[in-house]
Amino acid sequence: MKTICSHPTAHRDYIFEEKYEAGLVLKGSEVKSLRNGNASVKESFALIREGEARLVNCYIAPYDAANTLNHDPTRERKLLLNSHEIRKLIGKTSIRGYTLVPLRIYFKNGIAKLELALAKGKKTRDKREDIKRREAQRDMQKAVRRSLKRS
Repeated sequence: MKTICSHPTAHRDYIFEEKYEAGLVLKGSEVKSLRNGNASVKESFALIREGEARLVNCYIAPYDAANTLNHDPTRERKLLLNSHEIRKLIGKTSIRGYTLVPLRIYFKNGIAKLELALAKGKKTRDKREDIKRREAQRDMQKAVRRSLKRS
């Protein structure tokens, strides 16, 4: 699997409940641009409208060689999920605080896929706890390395 782009701050800002793999409905110039690695999911989100999952505000750069047949870089794209997954997500996203966060776009067997997570936003105190946990882990590793060097 070749990862095209990923959400850089998703793990810091959200707690993931479940992850899904969705196909993307793309135009030809979008696929070519993705193969060149020109995409970003940082500002994007997913929603379910009229029984269909949609990816909103995902940036896929225009393909240089497509000239007049190029696509809109931030157009809304349909996501391909099973109907039972969509029904499940409708129920879960209606609960306050839950959202659908795109984590990464990648190619699997030559087909563009999107890793999508049902997530709940972290509070500031949760982020602080994560920072404290990381610092404590780092301090323990330093202490272990120091003790190994001395012996």
